[in-house]
Amino acid sequence: MRKTYLGVFLFFLILLNLFATNNRLFSQEFNRDMETFQPLAYAEADKLAESILAQMTLDEKIALIGGDKYFFIRALPRLNLSEIYMSDATQGIHIRQSFNEIDLSDYQPEKSTAFPCPISLSATWNRELAYQYARAIGEECKAANIGILLGPGMNIYRQSQCGRNFEYFGEDPYLAARMIENYVQGVQSTGTVATLKHFLANNTEYYRKKSNSVVDERTLHEIYMPAFKAGIEAGAKAVMTSYNLLNGEWCGESAFVINYLLRNQLGFQWLVMTDWWSVYNGEKLAKSGQNLEMPFTIALENVHQLLEDNKVQVSDIDRMAQSILRTCFAMKLYGRSRTAVEDDFYEAHEKVALQTAREGIVLLKNENNILPVKEQVKNILVTGDYVKKLAVGGGSAYVEGYNNRQMISELQKVFGDRIKYVKNPTVKQIKSAQLVLCNVGTSDSEGWDRPFELPEDQEQKVLKCVNNNPNTVVIVTSGSGIRMTGWNEKARAIIYAWYPGQIGNQALAEILIGKVNPSGKLPITIEKEFKDSPGYGYIPEGESLYFDWNGEGERAHPVYDVRYKEGIFIGYRWYESQKIEPLYPFGHGLSFTSFSYSDLQVTPGKFSEVDTVSVTFSVKNVGKCQGAEIVQLYVSDLESSLPRPAKELKGFQKIVLEPGEIKTVTLKLSQKDFAFWSPAIKNWTTEKGKFVILIGSSSQDIRLSKEIELL
Repeated sequence: MRKTYLGVFLFFLILLNLFATNNRLFSQEFNRDMETFQPLAYAEADKLAESILAQMTLDEKIALIGGDKYFFIRALPRLNLSEIYMSDATQGIHIRQSFNEIDLSDYQPEKSTAFPCPISLSATWNRELAYQYARAIGEECKAANIGILLGPGMNIYRQSQCGRNFEYFGEDPYLAARMIENYVQGVQSTGTVATLKHFLANNTEYYRKKSNSVVDERTLHEIYMPAFKAGIEAGAKAVMTSYNLLNGEWCGESAFVINYLLRNQLGFQWLVMTDWWSVYNGEKLAKSGQNLEMPFTIALENVHQLLEDNKVQVSDIDRMAQSILRTCFAMKLYGRSRTAVEDDFYEAHEKVALQTAREGIVLLKNENNILPVKEQVKNILVTGDYVKKLAVGGGSAYVEGYNNRQMISELQKVFGDRIKYVKNPTVKQIKSAQLVLCNVGTSDSEGWDRPFELPEDQEQKVLKCVNNNPNTVVIVTSGSGIRMTGWNEKARAIIYAWYPGQIGNQALAEILIGKVNPSGKLPITIEKEFKDSPGYGYIPEGESLYFDWNGEGERAHPVYDVRYKEGIFIGYRWYESQKIEPLYPFGHGLSFTSFSYSDLQVTPGKFSEVDTVSVTFSVKNVGKCQGAEIVQLYVSDLESSLPRPAKELKGFQKIVLEPGEIKTVTLKLSQKDFAFWSPAIKNWTTEKGKFVILIGSSSQDIRLSKEIELL
């Protein structure tokens, strides 16, 4: 008996040491002493562009405003302007050795790191990590002579079925904005252009080129534009317009979208490009504020005739060409050369990918502290569709990676012969296991939406496991929310691992064994049923989801309306306003330790001051191991003249605490954090009056609150 107690004691000592070791990585600097790129100022870059434009023939200008060889800004050798390659996208470089028989080998890295998907990055709530993640991708672009990264993607998570949710940063505009501004700075610190996409309101892949997003202007400004605004203010040099229509016009040729919203309202001065094959009317395109038609001139194919008919002026062509030149000169893309790949180049990037997975994995449920797996658990059954193949997102965002770690291999490394993999376990095998690790997941992709429900074979497998073994841990590998209602109550624990990238399964194994304490929090709300969602009913009546690319069906499909009837009430805003209980709320995520909050102090200021309100409170680790907590600040407006959400995220911070340690957190709120967009004055406005400051561990787990009055 004494030996047993001693063994357990030593096991927990090891766990404490391992927690301390890995959470120190939370604040680790991943910089490799690479210099930070400094772009040319607008005026200087524009002067250079104007000088070159004056030397160009009309045909050269027209050649420049249409893409070349599918992924290039065209070279103009006479003027010593080199071609510039663009590469997909947000979670790493999508390597294409060729495209439609065009050789791209001179613009491809030997390999590229497959990072965890962006929604996993958003689940870290770690601004610094977003910078390092993006900087690593920018470094790989620089090493491959890639001038423009076609990312980050930042369309808001409106509904869980969207096939591209994994490429984006979740449902909340404030969280997305803070991650995006750091992402942009990280990419562009290497001299690589960051491209904000897809502008605007592209929230479904269901016949995306025929979807007409019907959205009011307040909703656009409060929900769908803040991440773009943050990226622009962070210095992003390119924006890609979206496939869909917005209020009846295709975004890529809409003056309302580009000239009014993007350029006038958000102040964007640089390169705007179309998404590939997304525009149709050359006259509208030339007048819209658009600069570059990709992958080549299609809508603008008859531009000479448009000029002759005086429907388009040479000044329109000049404007388009000058913006392309201005951007390329500002980022010093002409004549840019590859950087040398050092010995630790990819190793450093993989460390960033691993840390992202460690911090992005979310522990949703952990009954009776079944996790981390105890040493005395010797018989562990593993099953699931993505145990022996890597769960990844598809389409343009796909990244192959080079050191891909399967879930089974990483589990075997930490559990050894305690692990037994069975593809289709029998009831007897399930019942005889001390612990069952059941993996379920989805294969999300650009080009189509997928059901909220799991495929039937996976649903039946997880039900079989939870119904026959109460010690079942479900591991979800998906790019957005899935239906878990049928087995959520019976599962002992649930881990959301997203698409973990090439090395993320190592992080998963580390969490299961207790080497890493999970700290991720949901950047989305996971509903019980899809009918609860604000986006429910977006598919036209009588139609159903399709799977795989369906270009012919899309061409034949009529334009259909997606009405954003919920307005500003999406995500947690929707569920709270409708009094619908979700399965797991926005901001939720468990730890192997616990935290208490206390001593909230709020110092109100005046709206004329930069920092209107200073919010201070204390957080204590009341558990037995080191852990990281993401504290969240929400604001509630009690006296608004327009309907507002019950609460809105306006601040967060991730802190690491030793057992028993207390830290004081101070968050600042400015005037804009209390503002809403007024349709009457077509601008942001603040109203004096009573507000409540809410501090919590999730949108539904509010620990502290204080009412204030701003004068």
